[in-house]
Amino acid sequence: MSRRCDFTGKGVQVGHHVSHANNKTKRRFMPNLQEASLLSDTLGVRVQLRLSTNALRSVEKRGGLDAYLLSTPAAKLGEKAQVLRRRIKRAQEKKAAQAAA
Repeated sequence: MSRRCDFTGKGVQVGHHVSHANNKTKRRFMPNLQEASLLSDTLGVRVQLRLSTNALRSVEKRGGLDAYLLSTPAAKLGEKAQVLRRRIKRAQEKKAAQAAA
C-alpha cells in the first residue's frame, strides 16, 4: 500500500538528519495518513479512504465529502478522488433528470 493521500496526493518526502557535527544521513518524512470512512450523501454509501489529516480537516470545513469533491478542481485531486468525484456528479445528474421528468 502506498503512503499517499487519496485526496491531496501528499506522499513521502526525503531529507537529511543533520547532527550537531553537521553529519547528514538520509531520512524519510512520512505524511500523517489516517484510515477514514466517509459518508457520501449523494451515493448513499460509506467510502473507505486513506487521507492525510490535512485533507480530513478540509473535508470537514467544506461541509462533507460531496461538497469537498465538487468544490475542489479536478486537477488538485488524486486519482481515487477524481473517480469518486465523477461518480457523485453522475449520480447528481441522474437525480436531476428523474426530478425533471
